[in-house]
Amino acid sequence: MTRARTTGTLRTRDAHRVSFTVAGADDGVPVVVLHGGPGSGSQPDATRLFDLTRFRVVLIDQRGTGASTPRGGVRRNRTDRLIEDIEAVRVRLRIERWGVLGGSWGAALALAYAGRHPQSVTGVVLRGLFLTSMREVRGLFVTSQKRAPRAWQKLCAAAHCKRPAALLSQCHARLQRGRASDAQQRKLALAWRGYENAVLASANTRRRLVPARLSHKDSRKLIGKYRIQAHYLMHHCWLGEARLLSFARRAAAAGVPLFAVHGSRDPVCPPDNLRRLARAVPNAHIECVRAGHLASDPALHARVADALTTLFLPLTDEGRTLRRAA
Repeated sequence: MTRARTTGTLRTRDAHRVSFTVAGADDGVPVVVLHGGPGSGSQPDATRLFDLTRFRVVLIDQRGTGASTPRGGVRRNRTDRLIEDIEAVRVRLRIERWGVLGGSWGAALALAYAGRHPQSVTGVVLRGLFLTSMREVRGLFVTSQKRAPRAWQKLCAAAHCKRPAALLSQCHARLQRGRASDAQQRKLALAWRGYENAVLASANTRRRLVPARLSHKDSRKLIGKYRIQAHYLMHHCWLGEARLLSFARRAAAAGVPLFAVHGSRDPVCPPDNLRRLARAVPNAHIECVRAGHLASDPALHARVADALTTLFLPLTDEGRTLRRAA
C-alpha cells in the first residue's frame, strides 16, 4: 500500500533535531536518500527516481539543513554525527537493512555510512561522487574560476578576498555567526549561489537559475546552507580521499555492492573520481554518462533510476526480506 508522505523528527542527545520524510509503499524496499551540499537539505523531487509502489523512500535533512534545527548550526555538526543520525533513523523506523542513495557530498556520506555500518546496508548507489579531497576543493574555488570569471570575482568581492587560495577560508570566516552583519552574510551567500549556478551551467546542463530576490526567510536558509558547506569543506568533511576510499573497501569487503554513475561533463566532481573508486574497489559497478553534475540532468536521472531498480528490486522476489524488522 502506497501512502502519503509522513514526516518525523529525531531528537539527538546533543541538542539537534533531525527531520526526515518517508514516502512510498509500507512494504516496499527501503532506501535512504542522502542529499548533497553539504548543507543543501533533502529535495522532495528525489522520490521521482523511485517507483513508489515498490520502494519505501526515506529522505533525511542532515543536521542544520532543511527542516532540521538549529538551522545552519555548525556546533556538534560533523560527519561522524551524521552517520550516527542515519543509523538512529533506521532503528527508529524499525528497518532491518536498507539501500543507500547519495549524490555529490551525499555520495561521500553514503560510502562513509556503509563502511561504518555495512551490516545495515543492502547496497549503495552513488551519483556524481565527491571524494572530499583537497584537489576537488581547490578545483571548485580556484581552478573553476575559468568557467565563471565574473561570478567568481563577485564572490571574491563579497568575501573581501584578494588571494584565490584564501577564498574558502574567507567565506568560512565571514559566514560564522557574529563575524559579519546579516546584510554582508546575505550578500556573500547570494554571490556563492551565483558562482555555483554559473559553474554548473558551464557544463551545458539544464540548470534552472534561482531568482536573485529572496524573502528574509529564504535568505536565512541560504546563509545557513553555505555556513554549513564552508564548515565541512574547511575540515575536509572529516574524511579526505584516502579515508573515504578505505570506507568503500570496508563496505565492499562486507558484501555491500557499490554502483556509481557519474557525468562525463561534471564541472564540480571530476569524472576521474570513478577511476579512483574503481582502483580502490575493483568489483564496484561504474558508469560514466554524457551529463553534468545534477540529478535533474535527464541522462543522469535515467541511469540512477535504472541502477536503483537493478540493485534493489530483484531482492523483492525473495520474500520481501527487507521489510521492517518485527
